[in-house]
Amino acid sequence: MRKSIFMYLFFFAILFIIFQYMNEKTIFEAQEKKITALTEKVAANDAVIDSLNQRVVDLDYFTLQGNENAMVYLESSGYEAAAVEALVSDVIYENNFVTEGNPLVPFEGMTGPMRVNKVRFLNHRWVLADFTDGTYWGEMILEYTLNTQQQLEFNTLASLLYPKS
Repeated sequence: MRKSIFMYLFFFAILFIIFQYMNEKTIFEAQEKKITALTEKVAANDAVIDSLNQRVVDLDYFTLQGNENAMVYLESSGYEAAAVEALVSDVIYENNFVTEGNPLVPFEGMTGPMRVNKVRFLNHRWVLADFTDGTYWGEMILEYTLNTQQQLEFNTLASLLYPKS
C-alpha cells in the first residue's frame, strides 16, 4: 500500500512538473512575442524620432538661434542673439498697442486695427510676421537693424494680404 501511494505521488509529481513546464513554456513564448513586437515598435518609433529631429534641424537653420553665421555676426557686433531676438520681438509686439494699429503693418485694418500675431526670425536681418485685424490677415517680411545709438530701425520689405474666403 505504501509503495503504491509513493508511486501515485511520483506520477502525480511528474504530471505536475510536465504541466508546469508546458505552462511556463507558453508563457515564455508569449512574452518573447511581446518583446519582439515591442522591440520592432521601438525601432520604428526611433526611426520616426530621428526623421523628426532631422526635420527640426533643417527648419531651425532659418532662425536666428539656429543660424551660426547670423549668431557670429551679432556676436562680432557686440550683441547676444537671444537678447536681440527678445528686443526685436518686444518692439514689434509693443507696436500692437498703438490705437491705429501696428505701424509696421503696411495695410489699414478693415474691421479693426491690424495687429501682429506671430514673429519668426530668419536671421540677423529679417523677420517674418503674421498680422490680422480679426477678419483679414496677411504676412510680411521686415528688415531690422540696430543703428549706432543701438535703436531698432524697421523696414517692411514685402507684404501680402490674403483675400477673404
